[in-house]
Amino acid sequence: MDLAPFARLALDCVHRAYPYHLVHLMRSDADARPPRELTPAFYGCFDWHSAVHGHWLLARFARLAPDHAFATEARSALETSFTAERIAGEVVYMSSRPAFERPYGLAWLLTLHAELAGWDDTGGVGAEGAGGPRTTTSDARRWAGALAPLAQLASGRFREWLPKLRYPARSGAHSQTAFSLGLVLDWARATGDGETAALVEATARAHHGDDRDLPIHLEPSGEDFLSPSLGAADLMARVMDATELAAFLDRALPAIPRDGRGDWLEPAVVTDPTDGRIAHLDGLNLSRAWMLRRVAAALPQGDARVAALRAAAELHRARGLASVTGEHYAGAHWLGTFATYLETTAVRARDS
Repeated sequence: MDLAPFARLALDCVHRAYPYHLVHLMRSDADARPPRELTPAFYGCFDWHSAVHGHWLLARFARLAPDHAFATEARSALETSFTAERIAGEVVYMSSRPAFERPYGLAWLLTLHAELAGWDDTGGVGAEGAGGPRTTTSDARRWAGALAPLAQLASGRFREWLPKLRYPARSGAHSQTAFSLGLVLDWARATGDGETAALVEATARAHHGDDRDLPIHLEPSGEDFLSPSLGAADLMARVMDATELAAFLDRALPAIPRDGRGDWLEPAVVTDPTDGRIAHLDGLNLSRAWMLRRVAAALPQGDARVAALRAAAELHRARGLASVTGEHYAGAHWLGTFATYLETTAVRARDS
């Protein structure tokens, strides 16, 4: 699929200062400052976490399509944001706010860091764009190095928080822990952080290992962009082996059919795409699609539920992608990220 329209959405918002939804702890009048001063790298795209994953979208696009004309703009945007001075400002801000963007925004920050750290763009298109000179050093690794202090702070926040988190947050929005823990686990594995990986795996088992009869029939709530039930399964698909996951689904989601039909889980309907909360449901269709795909890929070969999971995923994918038009900023500032994550995140089938 052509990812350029999604990249265009991110390019149009990562440095767009307003409108902006500010969730900001103030301790004095001196804290009354515009977002670009408070968080000088991630002040666009309507809110901090959307700015973070908008940068992830640009990094992934530039990595996958280095010769596309938009890759030049994407690299320029990344170069603008990832300076030592700007990231130092982010560190100062986050350091004084222990619960800032926990867990969703912090998880996306680590996902961005992993994308940059794993991208060797030496020999890729340089700053002058397609057809211009080739790089001899990795800009992406340099950007990852600039972002590293903030990523270290974010990962430390999870290591401090998770031992205290006795219960999961089973919401359909930013506070959901299962979705964020999945991203953190992916980052930890990609960057070789065994301590964080082990902690996330243990937390996932403690929170969800005994899940039973998850109420997917009651979903979605009216403002969800994540499925609480599928979020748990998506996380456990990363943690459990194929046999254990199959048994988990027997307990946790026993209603998944074995006849291959996809209509057992209907895509969400958005009645007003200009309403930012209702428009969350467009994102739900996209995130359900990748969660269903991951669970299907992680099951044993021959499991009778795989076809139904994949069929439901395709229904949600089609509905979700059709919504990523950029017509309304309520969705344009973030849906491109969800679409890109869906279209570019590979899920590998189990060998057995």
